[in-house]
Amino acid sequence: MGSHRRPAPSGFDRGARGATLCVLTAAAAALGVLPAGAAPQDDSRAEVDRLYEEAEQATESYNKADERADTLREQVGRSQDRIARQQDRINTMRDALGSLAGAQYRSGGLDPSLALMFSDDPEEYLDKAAALDRISARQAGELRELQGAMRDLAQEREEATRKLSELDRSRKAVARHKRTVEQKLSKARRLLNAMPEGDRAAFDRASRSGRTPDLTGAVPSSGRAAAAVAAARSALGRPYVWGANGPTGFDCSGLTQWSYAQAGVGLPRTSQAQAHAGRPVPLSQAQPGDIVTYRGDASHVGMYVGNGQVIHAPYPGAPVRYDPVGMMPVNTVTRP
Repeated sequence: MGSHRRPAPSGFDRGARGATLCVLTAAAAALGVLPAGAAPQDDSRAEVDRLYEEAEQATESYNKADERADTLREQVGRSQDRIARQQDRINTMRDALGSLAGAQYRSGGLDPSLALMFSDDPEEYLDKAAALDRISARQAGELRELQGAMRDLAQEREEATRKLSELDRSRKAVARHKRTVEQKLSKARRLLNAMPEGDRAAFDRASRSGRTPDLTGAVPSSGRAAAAVAAARSALGRPYVWGANGPTGFDCSGLTQWSYAQAGVGLPRTSQAQAHAGRPVPLSQAQPGDIVTYRGDASHVGMYVGNGQVIHAPYPGAPVRYDPVGMMPVNTVTRP
């Protein structure tokens, strides 16, 4: 999802976003991009653009927090399994130590010197004493092992507790980012609905979903890139669904992740992580299947398919479609 009509400069921060937007709007008007006397409708479009961009940033934060929560749930589950196995081992060791202690108690009721003095068979007693020494040595070894196991168990429980706390924080972050996305999208929809019908249609004038670009001669960099491109093309026309990674709906990074998964290649969930998931290549050398991220924060991503075109999931209400690779400022081009 994202704004594809008003490129944002790389590296700007949220604190400067409003001022930057005003500068861009003024510059666009000076260049004749906006009609003279551009008024409320243009302001509304700029505001919708901004809201879509911020919603996309929040969506990527949501995806990152959700992915982290999934990872933590798996780690906590494995930790809990290890804790249960370690506790069973400790219980078994305690039972064994109890048996050894009982045997020692039964065999060593008297002081060794007195037992030897009153023994009817001193040689038999010495054999028993040697056996008792071996039992004592074994008991000491078992005790040390038990103490080590208990230390390991305590550390495992401490780590599990830490991960559970982090999981709770990640779940809260997921909910927070979800609320942010929903608020931004809801406000954008209200602004769009308030526009005259003609302006609403003009808002999506950049859409290329109605025609197929000429991709003759576009050669993917590898067989798996070709498979990923084929998957992305099969998704054309499917709806943008924020937080979704297919197969019936996608957000921007969900589309690229799903497409490469069909080729047997695992990509990270977020566009920021996908920006580094491969070998960087110059835009001038891009080949079909390369991953193109946008804006200074890499908050949007598409797949290059050749002849200056990408396939991407733009924003709510716009289906997966073709658009020019230069629709927004390019951040990175990587080859998975």
